[in-house]
Amino acid sequence: MKSVVITGASTGIGWATAKLLLARGFRVFGSVRKQADADRLKGEFGANFTPLIFDVTDEAAVLAAAREVRNALDGETLSGLVNNAGIAVAGPVLELAADEFRRQLDVNVIGPIIATQAFGPLLGSDPSLKGPKGRIVMISSVAGKNGNPLTSAYSASKHAIEGLSESLRRELMLFGIDVIIVAPGAVKTPIWSKAEEVDISAYQNSPYFPALKGMRKYMLKLGETGLPAEKIAERIAEALTSANPRVRYQITPDSMRYLMMAILPKRMLDRIIAKRLRLMPPA
Repeated sequence: MKSVVITGASTGIGWATAKLLLARGFRVFGSVRKQADADRLKGEFGANFTPLIFDVTDEAAVLAAAREVRNALDGETLSGLVNNAGIAVAGPVLELAADEFRRQLDVNVIGPIIATQAFGPLLGSDPSLKGPKGRIVMISSVAGKNGNPLTSAYSASKHAIEGLSESLRRELMLFGIDVIIVAPGAVKTPIWSKAEEVDISAYQNSPYFPALKGMRKYMLKLGETGLPAEKIAERIAEALTSANPRVRYQITPDSMRYLMMAILPKRMLDRIIAKRLRLMPPA
């Protein structure tokens, strides 16, 4: 039985991926931060699901979970690591607290690095393990190739994931371990619906306040109209099992829109986005 570790399995893409892989005969180890979520998922998914309780930024806890997985594998390799856990922090660069930037990068960039270092040996860099080499799936975003205003910290974190993945894929060729990027557009996940909980009152006297209100409304819409998480899960499963996977899968609900973003001149695109978000200077 193939085994996979998924970080951030309690909701959204992680939950959908765990459900799909279990249905296809995998054993899944899924990370959550709360015991209540661990109990819930165990009840939902059954015997072939093992919850791992850790925050991806807690190196000691992640290493302890890796030891638990190693024991469960009993000398066999891990088939896959899905670095999915992440958050989205909003705010203009000029005014967003440096600690908020650090929190964004800590979860979305350092977290996957910690997980990769902890579980990487189980994928096959440890020569004592038997079985096929595993794969790493890095969950990026279309924001990994585009910079969106007022979500600069999130965009920066996903740009970092793109570069990290490219470098890591080439480094891990030494061990036969592949690294594949899955980059969704808007997805129906709680990362967007939580936008309503974001307190923007600190920016009430900021010239960015009207744009921030518009951005929060837009993020809530994304949570309602984005792709179902199950669609992303299908691509993750393909990345883990295809004989010849792509190096990057981009999945978007509106491919024409993203194509236009890719081909329009940057200055023109700047003006379109600024007008929509009321970021144009007064006439």
